[in-house]
Parts: sequence; C-alpha cells; structure tokens
Amino acid sequence: MRQQFSHGRGKDVAVEVKPAKRIINKAAVPGVADGGAAARAAAQGLRGQPGRGGLAGRQLSDAERDTRLRALALAEEERKRRALSEAEERELARLRAEQEAAEQEAAEAAAAEAAEAAAAEIAAQPMDEASVRQRELEELRRIQEAEKAAAAEAERRRKEAEDARKAEEARKADAAAPRRPAGATEDRGTTAPVAARPGVAPTGRAADDEDEDSPRRKAAGPGKAAPKAPAPAVKAKGGDKRRGGKLTITQALSEDEGQRGRSLAAARRARERERLRQFGRQETQKVTRDVTIPEVITVGDLANRMAERGADVIKTLMRMGVMATITQTIDADTAELVVQELGHRPIRVSEADVEIGVGGGQDRAEDMVPRAPVVTVMGHVDHGKTSLLDALRKTDVASREAGGITQHIGAYQVQLESGSRITFIDTPGHAAFTEMRARGANVTDVVILVVAADDGVMPQTAEAIKHAKAAKVPIIVAINKCDLPAAKPDRVRNELLQHDLVVEALGGDVLDVEVSAKTGLNLDRLEESIILQAEILELKANPGRTAEGVVVEAKLDKGRGPVATVLVKRGTLKVGDIVVAGSEWGRVRALVNDRGATVPQAEPATPVEVLGLNGVPLAGEDMVVVETEAKAREVTEYRQRKKREAEAAKQGRGSLEQMFKQIQAGEAKELPIVIKGDVQGSVEAIAGALEKLTAENTEVKVRVLMSGVGAITESDITLANASKGLVVGFNVRANPQARDMAKRDAVEIRYYSIIYDIIDDVKQMLTGMLAPSLREKFLGNAQILQVFNITKVGKVAGCRVTEGIVKRGAKVRLLRDNVVIHEGTLKTLKRVKDEVKEVREGFECGMAFENYEDIREGDVIEAFEMEEVARVL
Repeated sequence: MRQQFSHGRGKDVAVEVKPAKRIINKAAVPGVADGGAAARAAAQGLRGQPGRGGLAGRQLSDAERDTRLRALALAEEERKRRALSEAEERELARLRAEQEAAEQEAAEAAAAEAAEAAAAEIAAQPMDEASVRQRELEELRRIQEAEKAAAAEAERRRKEAEDARKAEEARKADAAAPRRPAGATEDRGTTAPVAARPGVAPTGRAADDEDEDSPRRKAAGPGKAAPKAPAPAVKAKGGDKRRGGKLTITQALSEDEGQRGRSLAAARRARERERLRQFGRQETQKVTRDVTIPEVITVGDLANRMAERGADVIKTLMRMGVMATITQTIDADTAELVVQELGHRPIRVSEADVEIGVGGGQDRAEDMVPRAPVVTVMGHVDHGKTSLLDALRKTDVASREAGGITQHIGAYQVQLESGSRITFIDTPGHAAFTEMRARGANVTDVVILVVAADDGVMPQTAEAIKHAKAAKVPIIVAINKCDLPAAKPDRVRNELLQHDLVVEALGGDVLDVEVSAKTGLNLDRLEESIILQAEILELKANPGRTAEGVVVEAKLDKGRGPVATVLVKRGTLKVGDIVVAGSEWGRVRALVNDRGATVPQAEPATPVEVLGLNGVPLAGEDMVVVETEAKAREVTEYRQRKKREAEAAKQGRGSLEQMFKQIQAGEAKELPIVIKGDVQGSVEAIAGALEKLTAENTEVKVRVLMSGVGAITESDITLANASKGLVVGFNVRANPQARDMAKRDAVEIRYYSIIYDIIDDVKQMLTGMLAPSLREKFLGNAQILQVFNITKVGKVAGCRVTEGIVKRGAKVRLLRDNVVIHEGTLKTLKRVKDEVKEVREGFECGMAFENYEDIREGDVIEAFEMEEVARVL
C-alpha cells in the first residue's frame, strides 16, 4: 500500500495482515465462573431445541458432553495454577530484593570498617614523607580493588537477573501453549479436543464436509479432495511469541498482551539506543586541558583551545550575563571564569610576557668589582658648568655650542693623574631642559651643583636640587667664578640653607669647593672630593655579564645613521652584541668613546656611542643585550604596538577635550608645528617648552604635529601643508626636494640654533593669534538743561558739555541721580541747526537717543567709546 505523509511525500510499504484477536468474556463462558455447573445446564438446555443451525441444531451425545466438561475443568485448573504461580513469583522477587539490600548494606559496612581500620593504621604509623606517600598509594590501591569488586558483583547480579528473566519468559511461553491429550485433535464445531478418527480433517471437520467454494477445494480441482493444510511449525523456546494458528479458549485465557514479542523495528530501535548510550558514555569521559588565556580572546578561539563546542561556551557566557557571539572578543577575566566553569585549567598569559627574561637577574657579591663613579654636573644657565667640565677634561666643548650655552646632554670620562676614572654627564641649564636634567640625575652616583659666586642660587639651581634629592644621590657644591671681584661665596652658602643644603663650613654634611674654571682654582680639590664620595658609596659592578645601560642621548647622523649615546650600568658591551633600546633594536656595529676613538668594548660606567640600531631610540630608554634577533624583534614589536596604542588614545582623548573646550569657549585657534632636531633630547625639550607656553590659555594652542630627529624631508612638508602649519628645524636643514616642495606649497620653514629664539618667535605668533581685548575710553559729560518735544522727531535734549568732549556715534549712558538709567547710542548731535561731529567742553548742543525718549531736565549724559588693546601671553 502507499503511505502518505503530512508534508506531501509518500512511500510504498508492505503490510502484514494478521487475524483479529478474539476477545472472550470469561463470565459468558459456561462452566468457567461456576466450576462447570452452568456449562452442564447450558448443555442440557440445548438438547431438544430443533430448528436452529450449528450447535443449537442438534443434541450433544453423552461422550461429547463429557469431553466438553472435562475441557472446561482442565481450563479452570490451569487458571488456578497460573494465579498461584504468579503469587509465588511476586513473593520470590520480594525476597530477592530484600536479600540484595541486605548484601549491599553488609558490603557498605565492611567498606566503612576497612576505611576506619586503614585510618587508624595510618594514624598509628609515624608521619614522615615516605610513609605518608606509601600509605596514600596503598589507600589508592585498596580503593581501586574495592571498586573492581563492586563492579564485578554488580555484573554478576545483572547476569543472574537476566537469566531469571529469560527463564520466566520461557516458562510463561510454555504455560501459554495449548495442552492436548495424546492422539486428540480439535473439532471444528466444538471447543474441546476429540479423538482422531478416519475421515476427519486435523481441524475437526471431515474432508468431504469442505465447502465446494473453499480455497483448498478449488486448488484441488472438481471431484478431488482438498489438500491438507500444513501443520504450524513448532516455535523455538524463547523465540518469536506472536500467535499463530486459530485462537482457542485456553489460549485466550492464558495469553497476555505483555507476553507478545517485540517487532523487528522495536528491536532495531533498542539496538540504536544502546549504541548511542555507549557512545555517549565514551564522550562523557571529559578531558581536562590546560587553556592558555591571553588578555583578549575571541569566543571561537577559546572554544577551540578547550575542545568544546562554541554553543556550549556561548551558553556558559549567557548564564554569566554576557551576551557574545562566536566572533566577538572577551576579556581575560571572563574567559578564565568560562574555562573554570567548563572544568578546565586556565593559564593566564599577557603580551608583556615577551619581556620576561630581558635583562639579567641580581649579581653575586663575589663577581662585583669597583667601577668609576658617574658624576652629573647641574646648575643654572651660564653658571660655568661646561667650562668647569672643559677645565677638568682639558677640552673646549662650550665653544662648539651655539650661543656659548649647552643645549645637548653630554657624557665624558676623565682619567686623573692617580689613575682613577670619573664619568661626567653634562646637562643643559635652560628651563626647557628639565627632563634632561632629571634624566641625568637618575643615572648618576654623585651630583656636582655648580653655583656662580657672583649670581647666587637661581631657579634652575633650585630645580637641580629637587632632581638630586628625588634621585637620593649625594651633592657636592662647586662655587664657581670665585676669581671675579664680585664673587660672594658666603652669600651662596647662606642661600643654599633655604633649600635644606647645609655645607660643611656651616656645620652640615654637604661638601663645598670654591673653584674657578677660568683659572683652574681648586680643581684638584674638587676631584679629591669626588673620589672621596665614591669611596664612601663603595660603587661596584659585574663586568662579566651581558650589558645593561641607559640611553643618555640619541641622534640621526647623516653618514652613520642612528647613533645613541649609552652609559653602561653593568656588564660589558661588545661589538656584535644584539641590543634592544626602547622600541628599537640592532646589532652593535661600532662603539665610539667620548674622544672619537673606536673601542672594541665598553665596561661599566663607560659612556660610548653605539652604531647599528635600526632607529633613533628615545632618550632615557633602557638598553639591554638579548640572545637572538628573534627575541629582539619580538620585544620591539610589542613595545612599538603599545606606543602606537598610547599615542592613538592620547590623540583621541585630546580631540574630544578640544571639542568640548571649543564648544564652551568659542572656536579655539591652533598653531600646528612640525619639529625636527639634531638629537632626541633637544627635540623633546623644544616640544615640551612650546606646549607649556599655552598650558593655561584656552584661546590659542600649540599643536605639535610631529617631532623627530634628522633632516627635514618631503613628508614633513606634506604634513605641515595639510595642517597649514610651519616647520621648525633645530640645528638641521631641509634637503633640496623638501625645499622645493615647501616653496611650491608656500610652507614656512624656520631654522634655529638657540632654543631661546624658538620660544620667543612662537610666543609672538601666538600673541598675534589672540583676539584683542576691548577697553572702555571715557570721552566726556553733558548736562541736560531743557527738553524739547519736536514733531516727527520726538524728544530732544538741550545740553551743555561740562567735561571732556562728546562725539557723534559714541556710546552714551543716561545718569539720573548718579544711577545709570539707559545705555545706548546717540542718534543725533547738533550745534545750533547743523549736524556736527563733536562738541567740546563749555558749548551747548542738542542730542537725541536711539529708541529712547525718557529724558528729563537735570539728567547727565556720559559719552564713551570702546577701543581694542592687543593681548600678550
């Protein structure tokens, strides 16, 4: 037949047709409910009732009646036996369950006693580490054996239950089979077996009583006997229990719906469920993994690392209140909670882990050897710092500086006659070089504070004292220019008391030396003071390890490329080492000392110029030696990425703040500037000084578009042209292509060699950008003598100018009893009948106001005007 489905599709299926089950009411069968009495009465009642076909159409013989009664009696006995067997089975099942429960309790009690005995045994034994470990192993082995025994016992009970179930099914199948006497068959017209006789078919009907239209008679042909139906095959015990053949009373009474065997489809479904159950059991054996969690991770990547389904991870996040798709990112804390929730072990890692291992650990005391002290010369501008250093080094560095002032930080090493070495760091004294002075104080061991004897303590001197105290380094005061007639060293000592510096001459612990860089006065005493202070500090370093240092200054040399002045702090820096300096790295190509000579290596406290970096590092960055180029590249890439992120966040935040300020205070004006310098420290100082010019001004701002080291290039001109700004070059020049582009695009390039000139020029530019302020200028007063009412004109005041002058178009105020009544503009100013430009003191005139006529005699008119005044920063 064709089976149709609701979605419109169908298929051909084979249908097995079975005879319908006959339902027999036990109460309606005579002789069943009343033990056979009703059957006998029915048999007697049927006798002598002619005119009915079938059973009722004839009388039963005595043999047939006795046979039927015997059959009914046998059926009643079978029913009673079955009821008794079912009661016995229930009782046996109850007893079996009680026995299993008792055995389970006994097993649990035995396990508890064994555990207590093991605990007592462990407590009685000594608690050393080996014995504790041995006891743990024995306890684990005992637990495993107990689990195996419990599993074997459970399997044995399961097999016993299965065997009992199969035996019960077989017994029920035997009980359901019809019982026939030997040599008896079933008569068609009766329900009891009858004796086999000749000419009777196995079904209880004679062969010649077959209907002529029956299928067997037609198959045999006319006049021939129908062939006998094949006997039903004997079913194997425990096989298919579906009913075969005709239904008898015994089968109807003994057959139950629960005894029917399962169909083939049901068996297949059972096998499939068992397979899925076993497969699921294998999957539920969860594997705990170590999951590496970075700072940010996507949901899909996290699921892959845990070997979990993405849907399970998303469900876990939803239970935690986090709505995320498979491609969205989550933070490390949330990912760690998800990993723990799913039963794995989280391992937190960070991008900063790439820097682990960069730089060595602590040095051993036996590896330390004495090193040269690092001395920083600090003080106010033009107090003789560089001249004093030149006198010590017997060089002339100050003459090479533009304007005769130090604008670069320098590092030099001096060897004394005694063989001792001293490393000097020279810092600029201008206010813009605050960060450079702080950098010098951070890398130094001793600070020499240079104070001019004829000038005293100045602002940069006080700032240098603050840097030295913040670095917690000793200070030696060098009172310079003591050869001048105006020198007053005692005044310098007294002024230092205001900054908590008490020199030895006044009973303190700060060394002071009166020197003269020009005449060389007491320079040997200054050197002795430095050596004495170094001996007190016991300065040591380990030269036998990988080098570490700090970048004092950096620049871009046209012929040599990026050059970094490095002060080695510990270890020995050699040619060929792979170094990382801030966000730049490279292989050391050459080392140049402070006198321009190439050296193969640099020991601790030695300043050298390092060549071979791939870029100009920032001044103040640490420099370390790493093992491989891959490590160096990985570290610098991480630092460059963090630097870009910080700059992007700063620019975005600044833009938002600028927008709000422009909304609140009107349109703010900006001066875009591109800064290029010869060294990193000077560029840093210039950018800081320019930004401080407008730190407290909301109307004009200096915006540094870009600052860098090296010559001015085409990219700098393009950037300045796009922002309508200017380019500032400090000790650098533009290349020919950049000059041509600047001339074509009308971009202004300004060259400087002194930092003062840059600050002054930018300050003037910003002053010109400031909006002028308005100031009120008093002109004069006029007294109203009489008020005239003129047609088509209104009220006109007849006045006399009592003070100053009154001009046409000026601003006026109307005063009544010294109270301002009105402020506006003059509409007309007449002298006699003519319009005039102004009326001076002592003359009479007529005045009228714009849109105002409430004037009275005796009022005073005050005239004034507004003038613009240029503002300065």
